[in-house]
Amino acid sequence: MNQRPTSITVISWILIVIGVISLISTTAMLNNATVLELMAKSPLPIPVQHAISYIGLLITIVCGLAMLKGKNWARLLYVIWGVIGFVIGLATAPMKAAMIPGFVIFAVIVFFLFRPKATAFFVPPKGAENA
Repeated sequence: MNQRPTSITVISWILIVIGVISLISTTAMLNNATVLELMAKSPLPIPVQHAISYIGLLITIVCGLAMLKGKNWARLLYVIWGVIGFVIGLATAPMKAAMIPGFVIFAVIVFFLFRPKATAFFVPPKGAENA
């Protein structure tokens, strides 16, 4: 297996740490009246919003862990889920401009995930997996 690029290590650990912190803070805010009031303004029911949030956080953590191990499906899942999240956000968010920073960060991460060195790490040359 090729050596893991530093960018993949950094991205993976950022995803893991942010995912765990967000999981804790999301759980702590489940019954916060202000948060529930804001969530009620969305066209999506609150339980659906909670489900999407938890699924997304778990995907983020799992993808970060799997990317450390060079699993190509993890980077693909991260990108697919990220696009789904942005589509949902564009359809439901009252302040769409607030999504711009998140989109820029997502685009930078995707750039690094698909650079040639990263691709060589995630997709070994033919015949190398049997060696």
